[in-house]
Amino acid sequence: MKKIAPSILSADFSRLGEEILAVEDAGVDLIHVDVMDGHFVPNITIGPPVVASIKKTARVPLDVHLMIDDPDKYIQSFADAGSDIITVHAEATVHLHRTVHLIRKLGAKAGVALNPATPLANIEQVIGDIDLLLIMTVNPGFGGQKFIESMLPKIREARDMIDGASPDVLLEVDGGITLQNIGVAEEAGVDIFVAGSSIFLNGDYRQTIRKMRAILGN
Repeated sequence: MKKIAPSILSADFSRLGEEILAVEDAGVDLIHVDVMDGHFVPNITIGPPVVASIKKTARVPLDVHLMIDDPDKYIQSFADAGSDIITVHAEATVHLHRTVHLIRKLGAKAGVALNPATPLANIEQVIGDIDLLLIMTVNPGFGGQKFIESMLPKIREARDMIDGASPDVLLEVDGGITLQNIGVAEEAGVDIFVAGSSIFLNGDYRQTIRKMRAILGN
């Protein structure tokens, strides 16, 4: 079944617990947590203490996306905070194989993200060691950006790579996912759809998620 993962980057942080419960009641599968450090991306968001607080409220798994330099320094803290999936950027770590195995050793599922300009060849040697591959469909750092249409061939290529090498790996996309393009992303082979602004800034979470489910056929 295709999965919807609302990104709390676009949520109202003054009532974050209520926002999480609202989208969970509307039927989402994961909560996507964007962690930014102001170095790897030009924005700063949250750290392990907030993830630990979210974990007390959330009833679905936490999909924690580390958009930070040198993620190895912080993986232990995010695992201890209750992250169910920890995704690092291939561009941000020197020893990617070591990093993904550290994540798994700490009991979380391991994901690797690729920025729009980063080729799939960069993760070819670790595709059998990860649980999730995240294709960025915007340049990371800010919510509300427009989906980069030229990423669709890359998504299809990623789908073929996964099917050929490690079929259990989940393919996720993050950036600009809306009711208007979630269908074409699904046709390209995506398993998990991260959506922030199109859910949290729309007002009627339940209706938006219901419409997304209808497009995805589940």
